[in-house]
Amino acid sequence: MDARILDRLRCPVCGEPLAEAYAGTARALRCPRRHSFDVARQGYVNLLAGRAPHPGDTAEMVAARADFLAAGHYDLISTALAEVAVAEVGPAAGAYPLVVDAGAGTGRHLAAVLAALPDAVGLALDVSKPALRRAARAHPRAAAALADTWQRLPLADGAATLLLNVFAPRNGAEFHRVLGSGGALLVVTPAEDHLAELVGSLGLLRVDPAKEDRVAGSLGGHFVRSTETVHRRELALTRPEVATLVGMGPSAWHTDPAGLAGRVTALAEPVRVTVAVRLAVWRPAPR
Repeated sequence: MDARILDRLRCPVCGEPLAEAYAGTARALRCPRRHSFDVARQGYVNLLAGRAPHPGDTAEMVAARADFLAAGHYDLISTALAEVAVAEVGPAAGAYPLVVDAGAGTGRHLAAVLAALPDAVGLALDVSKPALRRAARAHPRAAAALADTWQRLPLADGAATLLLNVFAPRNGAEFHRVLGSGGALLVVTPAEDHLAELVGSLGLLRVDPAKEDRVAGSLGGHFVRSTETVHRRELALTRPEVATLVGMGPSAWHTDPAGLAGRVTALAEPVRVTVAVRLAVWRPAPR
């Protein structure tokens, strides 16, 4: 693992620094108190302190997301994050800014930000092993770790320069602890009309009308919202692309596959779908 990332990791059990350890061809990270965490052959390290309460996205959901993102349909999100990241990271960030993506999925958005910040290193955190297998290969300056964002994050206090949070859970207290005082938290959430054309016809989950209030509630007291922008794009999708879109998101947990297939088949091509997201920049409240 890149030493610039390893130096900022901490044991999730005791909070001590971690170092690489080898036993034959097996790799692990170990702290001075001999808590040891295996590095999978796919490149990510398991930094859970115990078992995760849930496995995260399935292999099928991750594969669908990888296909959909690779087609460029959500590039407006990656582009917006990269533009804000460049504006946020200045000389005060230090020699090697650390970008942490909490709930990174396949790591595509993190990779876009790192491509725009040639001096930065990145860490993808997720609870889904299938997602981390991809995130570990997303960018040469990124590492990936299995971690539950609802638990204590395996990072030193103030270790991160930027935190990314895209359609993922938010742990305000931990985000505040690991983010440097001059850093920024970039939160992407769905706007009210996100995928609106598919909600009724396919029976998808609606965007919670109280979404922004819930975001503010999860971060309030720890962060202050600085700016917010809305980004929209109309997609023209094929029916298989629509099925992939549904299969990669939260509706995949709640939709009957057979019924969904029938409803998708009834759609007229191209299927017009609105992508609409909010990108908010949050500043850490004074410690």
